[in-house]
Amino acid sequence: MRERWLEAVGEVTGAILAESEIDTVLRLVARWARELAGADLATVVTPGAVGEQMRITVAEGRRAAEVEGMPVPMAGSLSGEVIRTGRTLVVVDASSDERSYHPMVSSANMGASLFVPLTVRGAPVGTLAVANEVGGRRFHAEDVRLVETFAGQASLALEYTRAQREVQRLSLVEDRERIAKELHDGVIQALFAVGLGLQGTAAIITDQRIADRLQDAINEIDRVIGDLRNYIFGLRPHVLAASRGLGAALDQIAHEFESTSGVTTILELDESLEAPLAESAVHIVQLTREALSNVGRHAEAQTCRVSLRRAGGSAVLEIDDDGRGFDVAAAAPRGGMGLGNLRSRAASLGGAVEIASMAGEGTTVRISVPL
Repeated sequence: MRERWLEAVGEVTGAILAESEIDTVLRLVARWARELAGADLATVVTPGAVGEQMRITVAEGRRAAEVEGMPVPMAGSLSGEVIRTGRTLVVVDASSDERSYHPMVSSANMGASLFVPLTVRGAPVGTLAVANEVGGRRFHAEDVRLVETFAGQASLALEYTRAQREVQRLSLVEDRERIAKELHDGVIQALFAVGLGLQGTAAIITDQRIADRLQDAINEIDRVIGDLRNYIFGLRPHVLAASRGLGAALDQIAHEFESTSGVTTILELDESLEAPLAESAVHIVQLTREALSNVGRHAEAQTCRVSLRRAGGSAVLEIDDDGRGFDVAAAAPRGGMGLGNLRSRAASLGGAVEIASMAGEGTTVRISVPL
């Protein structure tokens, strides 16, 4: 048994170091845990995407096909209790335990069961479980030690995958920052110099037709510079990493927008929302950038206000300006990339976008995100 245990640990470790797909590693962990514990079934439950339930990522053994991929709620399941407490749970008969999630238990005919937490950064995020069918052998202390060993390897695989994704994200951030810097320090400055030169030339030309054409060229250069600045906004997601949190990031974005657009920008922030919105911070930042980009390009505003506040069970991000406004009903059929981006990003958070505007009275963009 010791030799098989060492073989199993070595195989799983090798798969992790070979950067195998996470599901492949977890399946290997479940297979070995089931075999060495003498169990009928082994499952790995991991968290879903933001806003989604946990699910049985892999299942190995009898009736595995019936339960693999099944969603598992945090409340009302043995896996959820193990994640909440962070402690191993040995169950005599899952089929009669009131804490069980019965669709899972009945589909797998689970009797004696053993659930062990999977941890990432010291916090439980999922479970590795082995089970025998109703009437089968119960699990003992030796089984607990064995399954906890494999749970540790599964946790290592999850942490390693998270670290790899973070490295890839940081690499992407560095590339975007480099491109943004080159655009700002090189291309924009060169276009600005050309525009100044054309303005000087236009001032000494007496032929009005030529002067008008030069002015059109100057206006086009200004438009291109504005577009480039908007692209730079989108290329700089590092603002969150470089600042102390969401509030500092929004403050930096407001100051950057004011300095580049000349629109006086005021920020109002409910700081108590920073923690609840931590996982959605990147989306909140991008929503703010997109809305401010629309203000800079279309509103011809003098002032703009960015606010983030609570309203019932939601966080409300609001951007309003005193610009020229527009006919919302007429613009709706055309959509537009800016408004379309706002709506799709808000929808990804389970939120919604409301736009109120009237000609000559400014525009208010209100984005609600459930907490």
